[in-house]
Amino acid sequence: MLPRSYRLSPTCTLVVSMGDITRWKGNAIVNAANEKMLGGSGVDGAIHRAAGPALRKACQQVAPVSGTSIRCPTGEARLTGGSRLPAEHVIHTVGPIYRSKSQSEPLLAASYDNSLALAAHHNFKSIAFPAISCGVFGYPLADAAIVAVSACLRAASTDTSIEVIEFVLFSADVVHAWTAAIAKFYLEEVVECNRGDL
Repeated sequence: MLPRSYRLSPTCTLVVSMGDITRWKGNAIVNAANEKMLGGSGVDGAIHRAAGPALRKACQQVAPVSGTSIRCPTGEARLTGGSRLPAEHVIHTVGPIYRSKSQSEPLLAASYDNSLALAAHHNFKSIAFPAISCGVFGYPLADAAIVAVSACLRAASTDTSIEVIEFVLFSADVVHAWTAAIAKFYLEEVVECNRGDL
């Protein structure tokens, strides 16, 4: 399945592809982490395995919220180096466990918004996301995709350094949900873009 690219703004492109996010090369990949940031299942486990023990050590250096073992509250984002990954950095964010749209949507939006803001703060030009909260956290794909694309449009409308936002998705079903969401925003599809090597 070939990557598909869409114009978010004159300077920012959205790319949707299917593959292994641990092999993506660019400024930062986003890890769908848990609040303790010590690895887990799904994308989180895959990223930690590919990055090696140095990533866990870097996560342990992130100061916990006072009086807790939580290093990254749900909806927030934290930055570490990429360790053995092709990506230079990892942005760890914690999406919500899906309970209801009204409860979960603001937290999922915050996960995307805060990850994109952190990337822009560090002047990153490229960032890759998985489908946050769509695995064991149970977020409905169609709803999650709308939240994700909306966050990308918000980021692209600001004076951001980000030139490429890529969603590296794990199955055809997830890719379909993302491309269906993009169609609702009438984004222009583009033939070429500089992916992941900025």
